[in-house]
This record gives sequence, structure tokens and C-alpha cells, in this order.
Amino acid sequence: MNESSQDTFFSNLKLQLASFKEKVQKKYAQLKEKHPLGVKAMWILSGTFVAGIIGILIFVLMVYKGAFGPIPDYAALKSIRNNTASQVYSDDGKLLGKFFIENRLHADIDEISPFVNKALVATEDARFFQHSGIDLRAWGRVFLRTVLMGDESGGGGSTLSQQLVKNLFPRDYEGWWSIPVFKMKEVIVARRLERLYSKEELLNLYLNTVPFGENIFGIKVASQRFFNTTPAKLGPEQAATLVGMLKANTYYNPVRNPENARGRRNTVLYQMHKYGYLKKPALDSLSKLPLITDYQPEGDNKGLATYFREQIRLEAQELIKDAKKPDGNPYNLYTDGLKVYTTIDSRLQAYAEYAVAQQMKTLQEKFDTHWKGRNPWGSDKGLKVFVEKTERYKNMKAAGFSESQIDSAFNEPIQMTLFSWKEDFEKKKMSPLDSLKYNLSLLQSGFLAMDPHTGEIKAWVGGIDHRFFKYDHVKSRRQVGSTFKPLVYAAALENGMQPCEYFENQLFTYPDYEDWTPENADGEYGGYYSMAGGLSNSVNTVSVAVLLESGIEPVVELGHKMGIQSDIPEVPSIALGTPEISLWEMVNVFGAFANEGKTVHPRYLKRIETADGIVLKDFSKDLPKSERVLSEETAAMMTHLLQSVVDSGTGKRLRYEFGLSNDIAGKTGTTQDQSDGWFIGYSPDLVAGAWVGGEFPQIRFRSLSLGQGSATALPIFGRFMDLTLKDKNYSRWKKSTFPPLQDSLLAKLDCEPWRENPPLEQQIGEDFEWLTDLLDVFNKNKKDSLEQVQSREVNQKSPGQMSERSREIKRHNERVDEKREKKKKRKEFWDKVFGRD
Repeated sequence: MNESSQDTFFSNLKLQLASFKEKVQKKYAQLKEKHPLGVKAMWILSGTFVAGIIGILIFVLMVYKGAFGPIPDYAALKSIRNNTASQVYSDDGKLLGKFFIENRLHADIDEISPFVNKALVATEDARFFQHSGIDLRAWGRVFLRTVLMGDESGGGGSTLSQQLVKNLFPRDYEGWWSIPVFKMKEVIVARRLERLYSKEELLNLYLNTVPFGENIFGIKVASQRFFNTTPAKLGPEQAATLVGMLKANTYYNPVRNPENARGRRNTVLYQMHKYGYLKKPALDSLSKLPLITDYQPEGDNKGLATYFREQIRLEAQELIKDAKKPDGNPYNLYTDGLKVYTTIDSRLQAYAEYAVAQQMKTLQEKFDTHWKGRNPWGSDKGLKVFVEKTERYKNMKAAGFSESQIDSAFNEPIQMTLFSWKEDFEKKKMSPLDSLKYNLSLLQSGFLAMDPHTGEIKAWVGGIDHRFFKYDHVKSRRQVGSTFKPLVYAAALENGMQPCEYFENQLFTYPDYEDWTPENADGEYGGYYSMAGGLSNSVNTVSVAVLLESGIEPVVELGHKMGIQSDIPEVPSIALGTPEISLWEMVNVFGAFANEGKTVHPRYLKRIETADGIVLKDFSKDLPKSERVLSEETAAMMTHLLQSVVDSGTGKRLRYEFGLSNDIAGKTGTTQDQSDGWFIGYSPDLVAGAWVGGEFPQIRFRSLSLGQGSATALPIFGRFMDLTLKDKNYSRWKKSTFPPLQDSLLAKLDCEPWRENPPLEQQIGEDFEWLTDLLDVFNKNKKDSLEQVQSREVNQKSPGQMSERSREIKRHNERVDEKREKKKKRKEFWDKVFGRD
């Protein structure tokens, strides 16, 4: 087109526009003349419409620019990470429990059954793969069917992407006017998500975010909770059930409301068929199936190793406090999906919990019958002591309530849940005082098992039920009774005492110790016991005699070396187990016997990792080195002596009741008035201990036959070991044996456990003690002994600086030293007489 042609074209166009304008103005004038109000209304409506459009555009722009609060940018959306529960794993790879604010575990795309994705899309967003985060067609459907026609079955207009945004960034309602803001934010963020992630990734993110009720989030936890399976193994009917819950978590909960859930499941199955994900025959057959669940509740008080998991929880956050995330913030045990790997064996843990439950249920029945019609705590005055120990009493007292007001509150019936062996729990209406009486009458228990060679804890049971009783009896301190006696005998052997030396079983009063008279539990006296006999029959008089002859200090020192951190008083009553020591410590002590005299360092943590597998803490590094605390010979002899306890002594119930034929060494323990029952035992592969008693020492059996350790604690060990050895994973332990004793040690141990009279040479030695003294003089040994005594006297404090009690102990120790020295020389003399090496 040339220049003149262009001028002609624009001239004509201008004329046409002018003509059109003139016609419009003329027509408008005619309409205005005929319908003046209608034209005015049209202009108002048009103006309102335009203003509305402009207002909406301004509103959208303001939301986009963050005027109503920030909107996640692309960087934030790319790094989305839900709060994820930290997990505690056993040594054999079983999930023991979790720590969380939101109970969620992440499942990767390939870990989720395709049935789940199909059910979700068919039910929640059929056009998910066609739209880009906003489904305008769905909006039109909502407007026409739901708004105009009032049909609530028309469905919603939110896409899965928009629902995902709502789950990731929950709304914080401030009034009806905030709804448009949230809606617009969700539209904007949904579009951004669609640009960042593929459709499959969005489905995966959604399924890891969505709530299923009961404070569980994500498909992985939901699959475990309701069907005890993984997301990958979900069938179409199970997938439909879980997806159906998303409409209303509680109403369609398959455990609480199975009929509702089954109907909703069938609706989801129909939707899958409607959109081509399920064929008609499959729909018909699956819809007829009953709703079958395998409900697995969990929580701090449920599942395996509840007391152990609480111990981990108390320690883990402190252990990782110095580790930082890439952004510089500290890791959080409850939100960052950490993985805590432990030494616990889930199978042994299950056997331990079963053994404790079975024994304690039986024992509680005996205890209730034993005290029927009477109160274990005694008088009302005795009960008042326990009332004052409760948190309710302390809180009311601190708040300024009077005693009468507190008494009134304690006698006011309220609804409560109580522990019971007959049911999981009992709901009753009773007063706090009656509740206290009920709980006081319950027996408690603790159990711990450990590998004696590595120190790895394999089972930990801190009580009868963590839901009701939080106090952990693995680390609580109680008097240990006769389980302390092996320390006394081990110290004596280390100091040169011979295992076949005999001690008279006599009732004796010790003037140097405030006229203390130790008695035997069975009240029987007479004859003489060797160390083996005294230990296997747990004879108190013999244990005290051994202690006083070998010395108190060596026993205390050895106890601490073998793993006791608790205080051990330097008094002769420790021979009877009066020190208050934890089960944790006592299992450690027996672990040293089982480990051929070398210390073991109990441990239960292996490592802590991030969700991505980065090791934050490796506990296998820098482990304390094992140290020898007993000679191999002494450890071997102690194992032999403790085997005799199981084979023919107070622990023989393991043989005849539980049929255990493998090598076992161990010791029972019973404290004053049967307040505590103990058994600590070990095989070549495992050391384990059990404690049984009331929450307070006053709660006890009145008879020795019912309350002794062989009747209360030993059966827990027996049942646990029986279950363990029947498991094919540990059946090889049946054939494990302790190292054979050397001939020289067998000779030392070759004697009768009990005699009516001491051996002839011991009688002669004691009768002719003057002869060895005379030989000492001839050999000038007496002079050396006197010099040693004089040297000790020079180094000792003057009597004025010592208490009367200290002087008594000093004089006793001097007599013990002199007696030990005489006995040594006497033995050397008679060895020469009889020609022994």
C-alpha cells in the first residue's frame, strides 16, 4: 500500500467512526428521552461492575504483594518439610516408638500403593491431571449446583493442590472477612506449587501432609495405625477406607464408626470405578467385603519398651544440643525426624514384658488374698504418711488449703481411670483417698537384661504399666538383700580366703557393733558351711563371718569397682544387703562376674541420625575400656559358686519349675520383712535381673514363703529365659557353657557345702593356735608382725581425735588383720605337716 492509499484508508476509517459515534449518540438520546431511568440504571450498573472488577484486581494485587500477610515464595515452597516424628529403633530394626508433636512419618513416592493415589484423585479431584492448580470448571459447578441450586452433593471447588496449601499453611481465622484472603492466598500458592513440583510429587506431598485424626498425619502412620501395614501393601479396599476418612476423620474412623467407614469406603470404590481406576467386577466384590482393621494404637504409654523410651527422651535432646542444622538452628527431637538407634532387642524386650506381666498378675492375686480384710500400710496414721507424699496434697498445701479442706477433697468421689490386671484399665468413681489405697496395694517390678561382654542393654522393663506408674524401677534404689553377698565372697577370695574354709552357723552377737545380732531368714542354726554352702543357701551368719574376717573396706572398694555408684556404708550389715542400690547397678556387678572378672559398661544407645542419614552422634566410638576388677581365678570360682545357687540352692526353682537345663549362675535376694525380692542371674550369653516389691517398703508380704526373692523375682527371670531359649534366634544359647574350671581351682572347691563339725585340720589348727605363734617366734616372724603393728599405731590418729564408733571399727579391723595373719601362717604350717604344695 502506497502513501496516498494509506491516507485514503485512514480518512475513510475516520469518517466511519464519526458516523458510528453520531448514530450511538442519536440512539442514546432517543433512549434517554423514552427511558431516562433505565439508562441511568444501566450506567450505574456498568460503573459498579467496572468498579468491582477494579476492586477485585486491587484486592488480588494486595494479597499478592503481601498486604494481608506474607505468602511463601518459591524458595520456601521448594524446601517444604513437614514436622516429622523422631523414631526409636531396636537393634533388630523394629520401630519401638516415636517422639512427636504431630505423629507423622515420611513415605517416598515408591513406598505408596498406586491404589491410594487413584482413590485420592477419583474422590477429591478427578481433573487433577488436567488443571494447573485451579479448576475453573469446578468453580462453575459449585456456583451453579451448590450456590444457585442448593445441591450440597455438587462437591467443592478446591483442587488437591489448594487443599495441600491449606494443610501446609493452616488458616488462622479472624472473622468472615478473612476467608477471601485465605482463598486467594491458596490459589496463588497452589499455582506456585504446580510450577515447582510434578503431579506425582504433589500427590506424595499431599499424602504425607493430610491429617487422619487421632493426631496422626500422613499415609504411612495411618496405614500402620489402622491396618498394621505399610502404604506399599495397602489393597484397594484399604486405600479407599483411608481416603474416605479425609472427608471427616472421626465420623469415618473405621475403628470408632465402622458402619460409617464402610459406607464411605464403598463410595470411594465407586468413584474409582467411575473414573476408570477400577473395573466393575472388582467394584462389586470389594464393596461386599466386611471392613477389617488391625488397629495398632501407639503413644508414650503404649507399645514396647515404654519406660526405656522415656529414658531415651530424657537424654536424647541433651545429647544432640551441640549439633546444628544447615540453617544454624538446633535439631528438635519432636519435629526433625531424627532416628535413634538402640541396643534393645525387640524380641527379648517382648519376652521380658510378657514375663513381668504374667508373674505380677499372679503375684498380685496372691497379695490381695494374703491381705484380704487388712491394710498393708497399717493404721490410718500410717496412711497419712502416704497421703502427704502425693502431688495432690503438696499442691493443695502450697495453695494454702487447711488440713480439713484437704481431707474433704481427698474424700470427694470423682471419675477416674485405674490400673487393673483384669482389664486394660478400669473406669470408676471413687475418692482420691480410695484411689491412693488401691494403688498402694499394687506390687511393682523392674527387669533389665544385658550382654555381659559388650554391655549392650537388651531388655528394659521399668514397671508394670507406664500409663499409670511413671517411676522407673530399673534405676530406682532399693535394699538389695542377699544379691550383695557375692561381692562379700568375691572380696574374700581376692584376699586369699579359701573357698573350702568352714564357718560356724551360729547366732552371734557382735559387741563392737552395738550388740548387733544377725539372724538367718529361716531361723535355723547349727553345723558349719563352706563358702559354697553359705552362698548357695544364703546363710546370713556365714556371710557376716566372711565379711568380718576378710574386712569391710575391701568389699566396699570392690563394689564400686564393679559398677556400683550408690553409697555403700562401711558397716557389717552390708553382708546382708542393706545398701540401697539400683537394678541397673546390680546387673552391672553380675556382668563383671559373667565377663570373667572384667568390668562391663552398660549402654543402650548406638547412634543418632538425621532424617537424611547424617550421623549426629555415634556412641560406638570412644567406649570406656574394660578393666579387670577380679582375677580370672576368682571370677571363675564365683561363677562356680553361683551355679551351685541355681543347681542346689535358693535358685533351684529355675531347674524344676521352668525346666532350664543350660548353664546358669545367679543369686536370690530378700530384704528385711520381705520388702524387696530380687534375682540376678547370668548365662554365658546374657545377664539379667528382676526386682519385685511395693512402691514403698512398707507394702510387702508378711510371710517369707510368699515374699522371698525366689518366689517373687526369680519366676520373672525363669519365664524370660524359657521364652528366649525357645526362640530359634537364641536356641544356640542352650548349648553355651561357662569356661571349664582349671584342675587347681576344682581342687580348691572340692569340699562338702555343709558339715556337722569343722574338718579335723581346722579344729587342730584352732586348738593349737599357740603352736603357730611359737613357731612365729622361732622364725622371727613375730618381730615383723610387731613392727607392722607399731608402724600402724604411729600413723593412726590419737584416741582424742576419733569418735567412739571409729575406735570400735579400728579395734575390730586390727583383730581381723591379726586373725587373718594367724590363719595364713597356721595354714602354711599344716600344709607343711601334710606335705601339701
